[in-house]
Amino acid sequence: MSFTTPSTTSTGTIGATGTTAASSAKSSLPISQNQFLQMLMAELKNQNPMSPNSSDPMQFVNELAQFTSVEQQTYTAESTQSMAAGQNNASAIALIGHSVNYTDPTTGAAGTGTVEAVDFTSNGPTLTINGTSGIAPSTVNEVS
Repeated sequence: MSFTTPSTTSTGTIGATGTTAASSAKSSLPISQNQFLQMLMAELKNQNPMSPNSSDPMQFVNELAQFTSVEQQTYTAESTQSMAAGQNNASAIALIGHSVNYTDPTTGAAGTGTVEAVDFTSNGPTLTINGTSGIAPSTVNEVS
């Protein structure tokens, strides 16, 4: 099996697949998902399925199956991340109007109050409790 460097003008699913969901697992892998897909795409571009040069005529089919598997795992990870974000948002919204005990993020002191609003930021939802905004839902200890 030989690998060639893919051209920078190649298009296809390499650029379309996301790695945000798998970014936490990236550090434990010897190569990134994009590197794997680029190597696989370069190899697939240089193969002729009608005239395989290897001793294994099913190698091309196996590599296509690997590519499909990596794509599906990426989509599953992205879907899982999206569902988790939706659940976090729904949980925060459900707190509106409820009295909560929480740990104040600035002082570290215990606080009690009523959740008045939920703001959605790039880091997830934050609560406004008794006029104090920016309180992470994870600091809520008790809901009544």
